[in-house]
Amino acid sequence: MSRKALFFDVDGTLLINMSREIPKSAVLAIQRAREAGHLVFINSGRARCLLHEVEESLFVDGCLCGCGTYVEIAGRVALHHVIAEHRRLELQRDILIFGLDGILEGPKGCCTQEGVSNMGEIERVKEAVYRNGALYSTDWTEKAVPFDKFCVLADKNSDIEGFLEMLNPDIAAIDRGHGLYECVPAGFDKATAMQFVLDYFQIPREESYAFGDSTNDLAMIRYAGNAVIMGQHDKALEPYASFVTKDVEDDGIAYALEKLHLI
Repeated sequence: MSRKALFFDVDGTLLINMSREIPKSAVLAIQRAREAGHLVFINSGRARCLLHEVEESLFVDGCLCGCGTYVEIAGRVALHHVIAEHRRLELQRDILIFGLDGILEGPKGCCTQEGVSNMGEIERVKEAVYRNGALYSTDWTEKAVPFDKFCVLADKNSDIEGFLEMLNPDIAAIDRGHGLYECVPAGFDKATAMQFVLDYFQIPREESYAFGDSTNDLAMIRYAGNAVIMGQHDKALEPYASFVTKDVEDDGIAYALEKLHLI
């Protein structure tokens, strides 16, 4: 069997959304895939500092984070795209000017605006990031925070159209629904991170497998030689799926690896 490269999204793919745990079946199956000689990578929109709960359960060959802006292979940083300082400060201020709130995500920490947000969802996200030991707060109007990507949340008082226009041409926004937008430097996504890794290891694209469930995964699902989507998934992924597996909590990862003869 030739060596394959397997790329896994985290939330809703590896992690059960409710319990925030990786099923034991997935851990064992991925271990078997590595023992078979395949390479396994996390490919997540999460910042590098937010992968501790995955690393506690799973050994992998590398982490692709921040929607392609950060690539780590065997514990070494192989790629890291940094937004210019003046542009970061501009983005921070414009989030507030256009009436939004959000979180700025960097490899070593995630930053929120000082004080309590008037958006309840932001406070819930802050709690989750805090549990990972990666949260800090500062005044976004004063100086640039180190971040590679960011998420913003809009409500009825936000000028989201004005904000999205301000992002052009160097920042792309992914509409995650319910007023949430994931904002990433243009030219970077989960597919570009995959391509970087495949080139690094000289693995043909047709020997790549991507596992995902949401619109955040669309780029890598479209790019992969073999696209696996979870039983519970966003319908936008369906036209590009090579295989639809079971839900993560129903041993979907192990089922897919077995059916695709990767283990």
